[in-house]
Amino acid sequence: QVQLVESGGGLVQAGGTLRLSCAASGSISHFSPMGWYRQAPGKQRELVATITFGGNTRSVDSVKGRFTISRDNSNNTIYLQMNSLKPEDTAVYYCNARHRFSQREYWGQGTQVTVSS
Repeated sequence: QVQLVESGGGLVQAGGTLRLSCAASGSISHFSPMGWYRQAPGKQRELVATITFGGNTRSVDSVKGRFTISRDNSNNTIYLQMNSLKPEDTAVYYCNARHRFSQREYWGQGTQVTVSS
């Protein structure tokens, strides 16, 4: 079992910056990949970016060049650096972790990101 707690969301103007954090209750060394998903009102939850234990990353085309996912295994935390934010990035952002062996998934409670135009 692991609990994931997101933080760092908020209200920002278009073009602004936010950094999301996802702190795990225990070691994240058993979880790979970990990632960020988002869900906008009336839309399905979608993948934003993922990172493996070894640091390999992938992201959805709409955030490439603007968002960067990173992972601090020693602090059991992953981050999502979001630059050049757009109104269409407005959503609840969720942290996700997949256990490397059981493949069980864990989710955080979400953090709201609102980008005003």
